[in-house]
Amino acid sequence: MTGDTPPPPSLSELRERAHVVALPMRTRFRGIDVREVMILEGPEGATEFSPFPEYGDAEASAWLEAAIDFGWHPAPEPLRDSIPVNATVPAVAADAVAGVLARFDGCRTAKVKVAEPGQRLADDVARVRAVREIMGPEGRIRLDANGAWNLDEAEHAVHALAEFDLEYVEQPCAGLDELAELRRRIRYLGIPVAADESVRKADDPLAVAHAGAADLLVIKAQPLGGPRRAAAIVAAAGLPAVVSSALDSSVGLAMGAALAAALPTLDYDCGLGTAALLAADVTAEPLRPVGGSIPVRRVVPDPALLDAYAVAADRRAWWIARLERCYEVLTARAAR
Repeated sequence: MTGDTPPPPSLSELRERAHVVALPMRTRFRGIDVREVMILEGPEGATEFSPFPEYGDAEASAWLEAAIDFGWHPAPEPLRDSIPVNATVPAVAADAVAGVLARFDGCRTAKVKVAEPGQRLADDVARVRAVREIMGPEGRIRLDANGAWNLDEAEHAVHALAEFDLEYVEQPCAGLDELAELRRRIRYLGIPVAADESVRKADDPLAVAHAGAADLLVIKAQPLGGPRRAAAIVAAAGLPAVVSSALDSSVGLAMGAALAAALPTLDYDCGLGTAALLAADVTAEPLRPVGGSIPVRRVVPDPALLDAYAVAADRRAWWIARLERCYEVLTARAAR
């Protein structure tokens, strides 16, 4: 919202165009069974504002900046019309893995959640083994620990899981120093380290690249202020990027696909197939994987679905109040 970009929409315009929905999930993921999102209608089409409820206003304001970027500005020029995507396996029991993977048509890469609170490393090993058995030797497996391990735990876990031929391990530790040291310790295994939270939650999203703490970056359009700003971060970092979702509706996934489509190189399958984890969506034509890919296109919400999954009045009021606070943060930032 700085430089030569057009003026942002007014707060009243955003309020008038806001729809808040609660989308049930097929499997508990990230500790939630229902995903609440706000859909906004901009001149360029539908856009999404959906920071998780626990995020503070300063962090959540970047998600509003992204919604405005995608809804009120043209998307970056696309270099491809479809995006290869990975399956996402929540921290389910090993015997539930086959049912999860079946929802991701044609995907040959799986991101497997590990280090779930209340579970043990043995649960992770069993889950990853099940994925490998189902996908076969040619399938690619990446892990996501969401920064839950300390350095020694991460090293131990990577050794325990290395037999499954890992593509990379995402955010195994929370801190930059820990990531850099783990990367040094496991280099001989040939398993790259990816950074997610160290990019999207950092005051300086480039710090992880400058510190030599990651081999690649996991980039999410909403937390980084939208496709244009996220693409600039990828260019400045000089590392390969995997564009991923934040458990978005198909509207938010379209934003991520626009980002992925604009990157000069796309060496990895992207984490943009997560509509398959939702039991409902805001469109009759969701961006679910078909043949291992999703198309690059704007998503048109279905008014009937927006009504069917609309939140109760108190939750709508909560989201509108949050929208107002985040708008104030962006306005104050632009005035500086």
